Amino acid sequence: MIHKTRLFTPGPTPLLPAAQFAMAAADIHHRTPEFRALFQKVLAQLKVFVGTQNDVLLLSCSGTGAMEASVSNLTSPGDRVLVLTAGKFGERWTDLAKAFGCQVDVVEKPYGQTFDLAEVKAALKPEHKAIFMQASETSTAVTHDVEGVAKLVKGTGTLLVVDGITGLGTQTFDVDGWGVDVLIGGSQKALMIPPGLAYLSVSEKAWAAMETSKNPRYYFDLRKERKNQVKGETAYTPAVALVAGMGASLDYIAGQAGGDLEKGRIALIDNAQVNAKATRAGLVALGFTLFAPTSPSAAATAVLVPEGKDSSDVVKELKARFSLVVANGQGTMKGKIFRVAHLGFFDYLDTVAFMGAIEHIARDVLGLPVVYGQGVAAAQEVYAKAAKN
Repeated sequence: MIHKTRLFTPGPTPLLPAAQFAMAAADIHHRTPEFRALFQKVLAQLKVFVGTQNDVLLLSCSGTGAMEASVSNLTSPGDRVLVLTAGKFGERWTDLAKAFGCQVDVVEKPYGQTFDLAEVKAALKPEHKAIFMQASETSTAVTHDVEGVAKLVKGTGTLLVVDGITGLGTQTFDVDGWGVDVLIGGSQKALMIPPGLAYLSVSEKAWAAMETSKNPRYYFDLRKERKNQVKGETAYTPAVALVAGMGASLDYIAGQAGGDLEKGRIALIDNAQVNAKATRAGLVALGFTLFAPTSPSAAATAVLVPEGKDSSDVVKELKARFSLVVANGQGTMKGKIFRVAHLGFFDYLDTVAFMGAIEHIARDVLGLPVVYGQGVAAAQEVYAKAAKN
């Protein structure tokens, strides 16, 4: 039988065909009027996509590069910072802050959980230079309360830096209203192009902090990038083809709402949220237990496998039987959970395809008492209600 590869990982995500065509045709030099026009257009679109009047910079790196840039540009050795961590990427903030000589205080929750704002409030001190957190913890498929944390920080001297790499395009942010000083995104997530670009919005409060920060930076000197990008250039050689692909993707998102990118962003978020809700309903109907039931992400759904079973078998069998690629758990959760994505270029029929495949795996590999169609039916009910509304 023919097996069509279907990528259901929370990054890289499925590629948008229009972006692939744009990347293939991007045979231009980066120090030309043609590229400057493209680059300035993309930067302007990114401000709308992020939803901010702040500067948005585009860097040729993965999202981790923008995370590192946030630490190196905003802190000095010895600065005290607060990290909120409940997964592998929260732990990455801790490692980055320590690498640049910061004194790191941590509010930590078990994998699969989110933070109690009272705990965060109790931990936050006036001397904290910054709070570093995730909006959506990709390793556990948990959403954190960025707005709630922002309210605790607003009016203080503390900066709020948010990894929104799987949050952007799957949840709503009011960057300027809430007072998020840095919000980070990545190209290989909701924007439907390959890895290699990171983007970040930067507030005036953050720019002011860079003037006194003492940590070393060179390639990731955000002030240098700001000076160049306002002219439609980058400080160093950019990933030209990826910039072209990002422009095509942002055009596509706008096109889903009659050319209005802001409305297109909202539609993209709604799409992810409906697919996530439908997937969760289908999985519960099959007898699975959700790993993060109280604060689930719309970027991906994390699912526990029954006691005595290994999620690696689910990942392997989905790929072997259906060429359908999902993600295993990370760190201590490897073998215990698998993760299925909803962000970016997924539609409802992709959700149906996944549910059909996982019914076979649940029955044959995990021994769940599945009746074919029960997971699909539960997903259908969610979709039907959302479509009616």
